[in-house]
Amino acid sequence: MAATFTGQLLRPGTDGFDAAARGRIFNARQPARRPAAVLRAAGEADVAAGVRLARAEGLKVAVRAGGHSWPAWSLRDDTLLIDLAAFTAMSYHDETGIVTAGPAVRGGLDLDPFLAARNRFFAAGHCPTVGIGGFLLQGGMGWNCRGWGWAAEQIESMRVVTADGDVVEASTAQNPDLFWAARGAGPGFFGVVTEFRLRTRPRFRELTQTTYVYPAQAAEEVLAWLHRARHDVPRSVELVAVGKDQVLVVDGVSFDGGPPSLRALDTCPVAGQALAARIAQPADIADLRAEQIRANPEGHRYFVDNVYLAGEAGSLIPALAPAFTGLPTAKTFSLWFDLAHLPDRLLPDMALSLQTDMYFATYAICEDTACEDAACEDTACEDTACREFVDATMARLEPFSPGCYLGDSDFTVRPDRFMSDEAWRRYLAIRAGRDPERRFAGYLTADEATLNTRHGRRPRPIQHCART
Repeated sequence: MAATFTGQLLRPGTDGFDAAARGRIFNARQPARRPAAVLRAAGEADVAAGVRLARAEGLKVAVRAGGHSWPAWSLRDDTLLIDLAAFTAMSYHDETGIVTAGPAVRGGLDLDPFLAARNRFFAAGHCPTVGIGGFLLQGGMGWNCRGWGWAAEQIESMRVVTADGDVVEASTAQNPDLFWAARGAGPGFFGVVTEFRLRTRPRFRELTQTTYVYPAQAAEEVLAWLHRARHDVPRSVELVAVGKDQVLVVDGVSFDGGPPSLRALDTCPVAGQALAARIAQPADIADLRAEQIRANPEGHRYFVDNVYLAGEAGSLIPALAPAFTGLPTAKTFSLWFDLAHLPDRLLPDMALSLQTDMYFATYAICEDTACEDAACEDTACEDTACREFVDATMARLEPFSPGCYLGDSDFTVRPDRFMSDEAWRRYLAIRAGRDPERRFAGYLTADEATLNTRHGRRPRPIQHCART
């Protein structure tokens, strides 16, 4: 009997298929990959029926929740793409503080206003348009991760459609193997999460922010100081350094810690060279999110990569500092996200199993000046400059890194470790039992043998920006 859906099943050649396949992908640098069909699921029953349909037709399953992955993990050849855009329901339980939310709920634009009305908070992604589905499956490097830990640690339970098309609950008590894998396997998770139940925290009483803007030429001195001073910044403070627009910005946001928690940021020996300073001033989460949207503009072409970092300042900082200067385009930025307090405690038992006390990512952003000519010279030149900057940066930093975070990775370009060796073996064993036919498309990579290894960059042709 043919599958029936409350939602919409689209095949190639039907009206709206291409828009359904390529829509809701944040990165304008989209690949040529195309699914065999797209299911715009209206509910959980559609998802389960879709998985069974894929099995009957010999297709793999790909999933799209928010569409923010840089390499467009959801866009795969010969797959049934299950689009979860309709999964935006939210509810809150007053007694437990648990919020129930669908995977397409956007952390900043949807979830936070919903929780703010109830004086609660959940540390979702910084960019407010990011959906919680992929964010949580990757582990969730959210607001004040250095103090509060990974967002995935706050998952109480979830509903999952398995590779057999069954709907199950997953938690530490029910289907704990699925629960373990879902918290950190990212696009390699062998199921479709249709609902998360998340533990929330009391909303912060106030935000206090200190920001210093240094000239780019002071980057090495400032970063060397920050490498030491960050340990004196308490857990209540989110601490970042951002290279952009020919400057280096050191920024601390205190969640309820107040001005005293930010004093270490005033101790930089070259503070007198700062071009601007805003010290211990009240801040608003809406303004912080607006800045995130400004820094991550839609309709642009992104080249992104990342590493966890470890090492002594004397050798690390000379390799790191050039990543904050000489950026290839006006919108490109590089980010040091400090995790100094995170390794002080053991991670819970979950697939996310790799971390250090420093995180670095670079976001090379090209204008989407697309034309009908695939050989558009201006765009090709800008793309090449962005690709080369990212590649050179990663090559310098790899000796100081044990691996990367899934959220800012692209394994089609540079394979890297993202789980501990023990966790990777466990993941493979669980996947073999739960999805023996490999129904789910899994990680997007040029060579599966390189998954969770340090094989370095494998050059790939640069894709031009022509619209098709």
